[in-house]
Amino acid sequence: MKINVTYRTTSIYCSTKVKQSLLAVLLPLVFMMCMAWLSIGISHASDKNTSVTHAVKWHPGHYYTLMGKSKDNPKHMTQIYQELRKTPLLRGIQIRYDWAELEPEENVYNFSSIENHLIQLAAQKKRLIILLQLKSFDPSMPNVPEYLKEEKYEGGVFPFSLFGKKTIGGYNLKLWNPLVHDRLVALISALGKRFNTHPYFEGIGLTETAFGQPLVEITNNQLDNYFTSLLSVNKQLRKYFPNTMTYQFTNFPRQKLNTFIGKLKEMGTGLGGPDIFMEDPGLTFKQANSAKGVYHYYPELSGIVPLTPAVMQTNYVNTRQDKKGKTPSVTELFTFARDNLKANYIFWTRAPNYFPQVLQMLNELGPVGDAGGLDSTCPKAYPACTN
Repeated sequence: MKINVTYRTTSIYCSTKVKQSLLAVLLPLVFMMCMAWLSIGISHASDKNTSVTHAVKWHPGHYYTLMGKSKDNPKHMTQIYQELRKTPLLRGIQIRYDWAELEPEENVYNFSSIENHLIQLAAQKKRLIILLQLKSFDPSMPNVPEYLKEEKYEGGVFPFSLFGKKTIGGYNLKLWNPLVHDRLVALISALGKRFNTHPYFEGIGLTETAFGQPLVEITNNQLDNYFTSLLSVNKQLRKYFPNTMTYQFTNFPRQKLNTFIGKLKEMGTGLGGPDIFMEDPGLTFKQANSAKGVYHYYPELSGIVPLTPAVMQTNYVNTRQDKKGKTPSVTELFTFARDNLKANYIFWTRAPNYFPQVLQMLNELGPVGDAGGLDSTCPKAYPACTN
């Protein structure tokens, strides 16, 4: 994209026949006027140039989410790319990457999977969004590089349980440790240097804020430092990806959401969610003198920062996480994300038995624009957007 910045100047013509006395009065005034106009022109051009320099790639709409190791299976990906070609309203794919995949050894980065996908997607003019999977839901896989197990990193992760069980449900980062924070920022820096300016690298985000139920004692200070550090990581994402949409999946704890989301808003980070549970009490919660659920923050941030909810496999099955709701249709999920959450992007998990319904709905939407019926307004947090 070629951008021209035009400087406007004003020419002042003064007659040589003006009387000497009048000329002596007018010349200083003319000089001051010319300098004022020139100053305005330079200031305007400077502002415009700054806006262009920090313009963010902006292609909102519907994206496929790929899970697990299938993202690097050639046969599977051939099918995915065929579905993308046949579905114009699918603007690209979102892929989750574990930290260990991208940094197998300390300061040794492997971005080959990202590179390969970008080659295939660019050929179709489709785009890639990645999610850094920093929280594991597999008891056998911490998802972090082996070197983080060293003592100076406190082992890197802590185990947590799910739904009050006493068994390990997964692992979360010890992000309160400043060395863990710094190593994560080093990864983000390396990714930013490589992909920020790539025209088909659309976005990058972080996994959910839900802390899990630690199976080891976590102090209040560690908990507070965890969220402070997570905000710092998001700030570094904006720093190293100034031309790329960044987002944070945010759901719990409710008591921290107001301050946490307020900070995301200040830095221009998108608000997203790992699930669309339309009737979940924790997400829709709102009572006087109590911390409200995350879904109430979306409309407040509409048009200000990117809004990026995701539809996971469980969301196709039930409207509540405790399974006490109903089975929603794909259209109901879309309508909720569009109307209640004011979504700019929706990440649809390619779940068996459900993705054909997603494709059918997208192909039947009709002429709704490239964003597939979602809000395509450039967020106010961005100086400018590039399409």
